[in-house]
Amino acid sequence: MTNPLLAPGKGPFALPDFAAIRDEDFAPAFEAALTEARANIAAIAANPEPACFANTIEAMEQAEATLDRVAGVFYNLSGADSTPAREALMRDLAPKMAAFASEVTMNRPLFARIETLWAARDTLGLTPEQARVLELYYKMFIRSGAALEGAAAERMTAIKERLAVLCTQFSQNLLADERDWSRPLTEEELEGLPEFVIEAARGAGEERGAEGPVLTLNRSLIVPFLQFSPRRELREIAYEAWVARGANGGETDNRAIAAEILSLREERAKLLGYASFAAYKLEPEMAKEPAQVRDLLMRVWEPAKAAAEADAEKLTRMMHAEGINGDLEAWDWRYYAEKRRTLEHDFDEAALKPYLSLEAMLGAVFDTANRLFGLEFRPLEGPFYHPDVRGWEVTREGKHIAVFLGDYFARGSKRSGAWCSAMRSQSKLGGETRPIVVNVCNFAKGEPCLLSHDDARTLFHEFGHALHQMLSDVTYQFVSGTSVARDFVELPSQLYEHWLDVPEVLDRHATHWKTGAPMPKDLRDKLLAAGTYDQGFATVEFVASALVDLAFHEGAAPKDPMAMQAQVLADIGLPKAIRMRHATPHFGHVFSGDGYSAGYYSYMWSEVMDADAFAAFEETGDVFDPETAKRLERCILSVGGSMPADEAWLAFRGKMPGVEALLKGRGLAAT
Repeated sequence: MTNPLLAPGKGPFALPDFAAIRDEDFAPAFEAALTEARANIAAIAANPEPACFANTIEAMEQAEATLDRVAGVFYNLSGADSTPAREALMRDLAPKMAAFASEVTMNRPLFARIETLWAARDTLGLTPEQARVLELYYKMFIRSGAALEGAAAERMTAIKERLAVLCTQFSQNLLADERDWSRPLTEEELEGLPEFVIEAARGAGEERGAEGPVLTLNRSLIVPFLQFSPRRELREIAYEAWVARGANGGETDNRAIAAEILSLREERAKLLGYASFAAYKLEPEMAKEPAQVRDLLMRVWEPAKAAAEADAEKLTRMMHAEGINGDLEAWDWRYYAEKRRTLEHDFDEAALKPYLSLEAMLGAVFDTANRLFGLEFRPLEGPFYHPDVRGWEVTREGKHIAVFLGDYFARGSKRSGAWCSAMRSQSKLGGETRPIVVNVCNFAKGEPCLLSHDDARTLFHEFGHALHQMLSDVTYQFVSGTSVARDFVELPSQLYEHWLDVPEVLDRHATHWKTGAPMPKDLRDKLLAAGTYDQGFATVEFVASALVDLAFHEGAAPKDPMAMQAQVLADIGLPKAIRMRHATPHFGHVFSGDGYSAGYYSYMWSEVMDADAFAAFEETGDVFDPETAKRLERCILSVGGSMPADEAWLAFRGKMPGVEALLKGRGLAAT
């Protein structure tokens, strides 16, 4: 029988045949796809014809088509719906895929063809996109070690393979710790919790086969528990379990893995002639160098820390007034911050959630995309890769744009967090290929699923990434969609978050899940008035993580990352009752792969731009201004990486932004 992963896609949109795919199909599919890709690469390298853009770069663009298709399905499923077989194959594939990537970039005859084209680039008559693609291929090969020879080349290959193994292990350890910890909650321990938290705990218990409600380490459950549980000793148990992920000793402990990853990254950078891994990693980004990153983070750190310390004093007084002496602790902050928000803004998260059902917020997400970009969404029948997954065809003026899959509920087989990926990316080479885009979240499942405001923001954020994929309009997959500088990739996602808090959007879509009544105006106004509430805390926990990430990669790799983490936090004066958003042993952004290594700052770098980009809409007097939306699509969303990020930004806005809009947006600007 034909392996369903190697067969053409199913139906009018060539979707993977999810119903036919079995775990045992993946290994032979990868083997066949790798064999085909190797043969294609070898043929390009050995081509007797002189190198030209078509027989080298365009041929490389198409050489791994089958491998891309198989990997697109497998890695999406491995993150969103893991099984023991998939985890084992992930461990087996990590060094094999890294070895294949090294084979390509270390292929001397292939690199010689690219070098020839690069040297003659001004005489080839390339389009701007082709010139950009050639530049990126050349730089990718150089940065991957193509110019290395002998022992240095062999060591580079070994480092890449070992890093692939370690990053996979780090991610799987984190998933195991999150999956294995739970705590049953008695009826007495449920007292004081809002009904939505109780329902989420019951749902988590059902998902895990427990007889009653349980507390898990899923963010959409544990954060509201920490906000509302009056039981301080139980909050401490839950919080310490949450922050101990990856640091519990035994087989799933990530601390030694993190140390080895950092050491190998430093060695990799030094082999390529860079002073540090951060210098290597930041070279192609907008920030360019570590000093620029540190400057941004410290300009935000000082006002954020001052705000957090002032808030800590208020929360401590509230705690003492309840007869609890001693210091405010990390497991106290969210509880008293929620109480303070209720007192100061007369705002209750529990009163808000019935108006923020997943269905209502999906309606808001889709309607906003329709008003800005003319997109329409038609539900599709599955089956998809899991019963919880939903699908839509995305069209514009009757033309097919993309298939969008939404996978929104937490489960034990899904890694934590939220993300956007593409099972298939947009391109035009060899014919129009439209994308299959996936949004994955970890919302607490309920009947109905009620979101916090932070959950709703996550929904908008990930859909902003999805728009970047859907509206891509380039020829070459290499620069398609989100294939942009890491500190630019968060711009579309963070920009899209702004529309969640547009009063017009809330008035239209924030309706009560049971009665259909719109959110009362006074509740909406309280929500918006509290928009910058507790931003000292949120900013401090983020910037602390970003500064530790930068310190890890800016100089010599630490032999003991936990000691360096402690030193960095002491040096910057992290307030006692706030911890890093992501401590080293569970810092998946940095250690589950190279994506955000020395790059966690990029969320804040992009926030500087997203605040200014939304201002471009506000300046017109209409946050749905069609001309500004067209310019956003034309200059940023459609071009992917086909031009440098700073050029794309300047084409949209005309000037680079300053940090002031970010500070104002977070309520941290001096008044």
